[in-house]
Amino acid sequence: MRIFVVNCGSSSIKYQLFDMTDESVLAAGLLERVGTGEAVLHHTTGVPGETKTIDAQVPVPDHAAGLKIIIDALVDPAAGVLDSVDQIDGVGHRVVHGGQKITGSGRIDDSLITVIRENAALAPLHNPPNLSGIEAAILAIPNTPQVAVFDTAFLATLPPRAYRYAVPHDWYTEYHVRKYGFHGTSHRYVTLRAAELLGKPTEEVNLITVHLGNGCSMTAVAGGAAVDHSMGMTPLEGLAMGTRSGDIDPAIILHMLWRGMSGQQIDHALNKKSGLLGVSGVSNDMRDLLAAAADGNERAELAVDIFVYRIVKYIGAYYAILPGVDAVVLTGGIGENAVTVRRRICRPLAALGAVLDEQRNADTIGGASGPITTDESSLSVWVIPTNEELMIARDTQTIVAGQSAKS
Repeated sequence: MRIFVVNCGSSSIKYQLFDMTDESVLAAGLLERVGTGEAVLHHTTGVPGETKTIDAQVPVPDHAAGLKIIIDALVDPAAGVLDSVDQIDGVGHRVVHGGQKITGSGRIDDSLITVIRENAALAPLHNPPNLSGIEAAILAIPNTPQVAVFDTAFLATLPPRAYRYAVPHDWYTEYHVRKYGFHGTSHRYVTLRAAELLGKPTEEVNLITVHLGNGCSMTAVAGGAAVDHSMGMTPLEGLAMGTRSGDIDPAIILHMLWRGMSGQQIDHALNKKSGLLGVSGVSNDMRDLLAAAADGNERAELAVDIFVYRIVKYIGAYYAILPGVDAVVLTGGIGENAVTVRRRICRPLAALGAVLDEQRNADTIGGASGPITTDESSLSVWVIPTNEELMIARDTQTIVAGQSAKS
């Protein structure tokens, strides 16, 4: 079965084509600058014994035109991997927000499209382009089943004590103010993979999963199900991130309003000018910050320190609420590759029984999975690369085959 995975952003389309026989990637790419006359397509095909890369600049007025260009690349006689678009058995779409109604992935129909549209107000930067991609795919491949995989679905198991805020009740009932959480597809993938690597049934595994990239989030997993999560009603809550502030006193927003900033300016500052970038004044890229800190830049060092401190604090909180912790799992670009950051996270976790193995830490990069603590550690810390696209492909395959994909 061939599954085409599509992730539409406001001005981009990321995609992968999987052969689910062995879960190999037949083609992958990124179309950038959608909506302009200078869009750029980066398209790579990988077939046994042969790899081809295409970089082309093309006019792409909208997602529908962009998806057509991508499909043309997939069936191109010179560099394509399909004879016909009819060889695609299912299309899986990443959708950020499913609201309170969605608890798993689902086959796309009119009712599911309505749910995605209804939740656009909760994810205005994500759900509308996600929906544009769905509508474009339905037009381009009308006879192929389309499946939506929601970032929020894995987090639908949070209990009320975790997802409710201590605000007036009508804020929840009338305005849907609650924690939803994000990155759920990533947290679900590493939960399943961790259970496999630990040799435990998924329903018996207890984990703290830590997704660290430009956006960062953490999930407390009890019995294979999410019971708490660091992001909130929006992705702004929780850890300090590349450009997002994470947790702050909400009265700061009022303070800045009274100082003359507009709501729009504050929103931009907290989402785009804060986090690692805001503290350091250098970059939102951890690699740049570590280099600057090594050269003596005190603000860069402080940014990294805040980043690590917030992670360790959340690990301590989740450790306290879980029935036990089989492993802390680090994933995402920083979690998978930043050896120095991992060392700094593990150092204070010695109080909980985590003892870093320096050699394992140095060796577990570039797609490798494994523990980075010693075998004698009572708290085990692992690195497990995430693969959200494969998770979407697996759900799509399951649903196309007539089964239900549970979060």
